[in-house]
Amino acid sequence: QVQLMESGGGPVQAGGSLRLSCVTSGLLARRACVAWVRQLPGKERDGVAALSTGGRDTYHSDSVKGRFTISQDNAKNTVYLEMNDLKPEDSATYYCAADTTMDYSYCTGGWALVGNQFEYWGQGILVTVSS
Repeated sequence: QVQLMESGGGPVQAGGSLRLSCVTSGLLARRACVAWVRQLPGKERDGVAALSTGGRDTYHSDSVKGRFTISQDNAKNTVYLEMNDLKPEDSATYYCAADTTMDYSYCTGGWALVGNQFEYWGQGILVTVSS
């Protein structure tokens, strides 16, 4: 069974930084598209970054490009989201999501973040940016 566990969220002042971690278990040797998706109450999900495990390419949405970086440590089965220059509008619950059926181009080309329809989801972690 695939499980995703996020950590690293919390309160931060505008302009500050946070690093979110997503520890994955159960994927075994399968390649997966792993993404960070955020959501405010009553709002639609907003995919911000994605990568394919074991691959080199990544995708970042325009709203976070240049400020956020998604990366992976395969030895630790962990995907990170480094968030810099945080803004109040970045406040949201951030979810780690994974899907083993999406192919490499679909994942790293940004299409996976259009529908945000992933097989597996973490429980989410809150990020609050104060001005």
